[in-house]
Amino acid sequence: MKVALFATCLVDQMFPAVAESTARVLRRHGCELSFPPGQVCCGQPAFNSGYFDDARRVAASLLAALEGVDYVVTPSGSCAAMIHHHYRRLFEGDVARSAAAQRLAERSYEFSQFMINVLGVERLDGSFPHAVTFHPSCHGARLLGARQEPLTLLRAVPDLELRPLERADDCCGFGGTFSIKLPAISAAIADEKLRHVTDTGARYLVGTDLGCLMHLSGRLQRRGVAVEALHIAQLIDRAQASGAS
Repeated sequence: MKVALFATCLVDQMFPAVAESTARVLRRHGCELSFPPGQVCCGQPAFNSGYFDDARRVAASLLAALEGVDYVVTPSGSCAAMIHHHYRRLFEGDVARSAAAQRLAERSYEFSQFMINVLGVERLDGSFPHAVTFHPSCHGARLLGARQEPLTLLRAVPDLELRPLERADDCCGFGGTFSIKLPAISAAIADEKLRHVTDTGARYLVGTDLGCLMHLSGRLQRRGVAVEALHIAQLIDRAQASGAS
């Protein structure tokens, strides 16, 4: 199974360890992994800000970079949702690129959805004997529909205690450029989310989107809260590494 890893901007620039964990986990599960060097941003920041021409140019580069592989896997539900829902709108009227966008959407998956729906993972190796709570990101859960797959994947980790998060569906407050334009509101939303996180008593806050995790991790650090934010691929990588040691 040939799989291309689409790392995304935040992972590439700020969280390369997430890409490394994603790659290790996929390889452990039999994927022949590649990292197309021509990959760029999915175009979501420009698209969400109304700069459709700029988004279209960036998206066209990504279409070309990710052509010709069996599957594309990304550690970002937000970027996967951009490909699935907005590329066809971007390339409306462009027959060739519309077709390429459709092909990419059909073989692109957020990491947890790929692990559950394509690889059929039911039980993972290793151990993670810690209390964990999960934040479902807005784009991943609502636009992409990645609601149950992350929870199913976490429950497949031996010894992990998954604790329910009150008002889990509430936004973390990041919202891309929203956090820059309205920082006070963004921080207040994050702090409300983190009150529910600390109420769980969990040691780890897990998510599937780096925008959310970056935002919440920053607030956790600023407030001195002893909760570590992890991408779900990092957690699985740690669990599997502990089982191999």
